[in-house]
Amino acid sequence: MKQLLLDIQPPASPTLENFVVGRNAEALFQLKSTIQQDGNARFIYLWGASGCGKSHLITACNALAGQHGLNMICVDDVHLLSDEEQISLFDIYNQLRESGGSLVASGQAAPGQMGLRDDLATRLAWGLAYQLHPLSDEEKAQALKIHAQARGMKLPDEVLDYCLRHLRRDMPNLIATIDALDEWSLTDKRAVTLPLLKQLLQLSPG
Repeated sequence: MKQLLLDIQPPASPTLENFVVGRNAEALFQLKSTIQQDGNARFIYLWGASGCGKSHLITACNALAGQHGLNMICVDDVHLLSDEEQISLFDIYNQLRESGGSLVASGQAAPGQMGLRDDLATRLAWGLAYQLHPLSDEEKAQALKIHAQARGMKLPDEVLDYCLRHLRRDMPNLIATIDALDEWSLTDKRAVTLPLLKQLLQLSPG
């Protein structure tokens, strides 16, 4: 399948507000509480398979920490850290604990199941740990319908089904596809239809 020209309508930057929750409501609630500093959770570890939203949340939290000047460190994909980087993260964890700061980290599995240094794995397991669950097709469809409605867009079921069956299935790409389709339909003054979607997809080089 040819890729959509996403520069027509680039994906929105990851935020906690545009994260599609699915079965991850508790993890999102705790992240917001940590950002707002109105709860006891200071160390949160997120884990799960690729595409479940870990990087989205880490990026969003990192941006908020910078905007609000929080004493917070956000680290994605801890399973890819070298031994030296693991030692550094261990030291950072201890410094944050002493200074009242916060850490949000993510990896592909639970802390003790990735071959990390024992001391770092133990630290990551001390805080709250959440397994993030990928969205089901039904949840993706519902989220895309809500997104389309918010834009005032009529999204036919056949267009939605085609996107879920034939395009990249991660939510940023799906949402960007819907946004681009809406933008082009308004510019070209044509209704959103499956033929219009297929025509748009053909704009991209093979």
